[in-house]
Amino acid sequence: MNPLIENNPLNPIVETDLILNTDGSVYHLNILPEDLADTIITVGDPDRVAEVSQHFDRIELKKGKREFITHTGTIGTKRITVLSTGIGTDNIDIVLNELDALVNVDFNTRLPKTSLTSLKIIRIGTSGAIQEDIAIDSILVSEFALGLDVLMRFYIQNMTDEEHSILNEMKNHFHPVDEFWSYISSADAGLLKHIGYDLQHGITITAPGFYSPQGREVRAKNAIPNLISRLQAFRLHAHRFTNLEMETAGIYALSTALGHRALSVNAILASRVKKEFSKNPEKIIDKAIRLVLERL
Repeated sequence: MNPLIENNPLNPIVETDLILNTDGSVYHLNILPEDLADTIITVGDPDRVAEVSQHFDRIELKKGKREFITHTGTIGTKRITVLSTGIGTDNIDIVLNELDALVNVDFNTRLPKTSLTSLKIIRIGTSGAIQEDIAIDSILVSEFALGLDVLMRFYIQNMTDEEHSILNEMKNHFHPVDEFWSYISSADAGLLKHIGYDLQHGITITAPGFYSPQGREVRAKNAIPNLISRLQAFRLHAHRFTNLEMETAGIYALSTALGHRALSVNAILASRVKKEFSKNPEKIIDKAIRLVLERL
């Protein structure tokens, strides 16, 4: 069993490790276990939550705290939660751990449940392409995600042989910048097939920032020159790096560690190679939302 979800049933989770609000809701997300559906759509922007839930037949719940806005409702008989995460894998650390606690910890006894729930977590986000043949206003699903952040250095991660192979080749490709690489994780195979069967696939790069960590330069100088072209040049068999964003690797790695299923669906708003940005970003974002909801 994964070490992250092995728990000693004799030891309740202490209050400082899992903080609850006075109404019994989990600390940051501010929701109760019954507020959450087993199928969850995550978005970065809090304003985008309503752009998803407007397609629900019925909205039963609206809650919010800080950047974490949650709507739960139904489409037909399908119950869905849409939740904003804010930007970055530091927020993903909060969101994934609290989502897991909501379904897999008894808040009364503070003990892990004997029967664990595996959530479906689908990220709908925006992204920039780093390959010339990936068109602006297209949709791409992340088969793998490479994290340039340090989140998973704080967790035990069991990578597959294929994940190890990609990560090792990436280290060789960028040698001697060894400290640059951290971790890689995969999409859930079932969700990838069900939702992304006819979409572009690729390896998404999750950066720990928007500017220099994604190869942008405004006034501060980049420590790793030609980042985009160096990423663009990487190949391992059919695998290549396709796009940049800021959450997917954290979602994939923590979902895998905690026994959940995850997929990231990326609306491509920019071409970093052609230096162009979408003229109508809301249109492609809405297309991605509709596609995911139809296929769920």
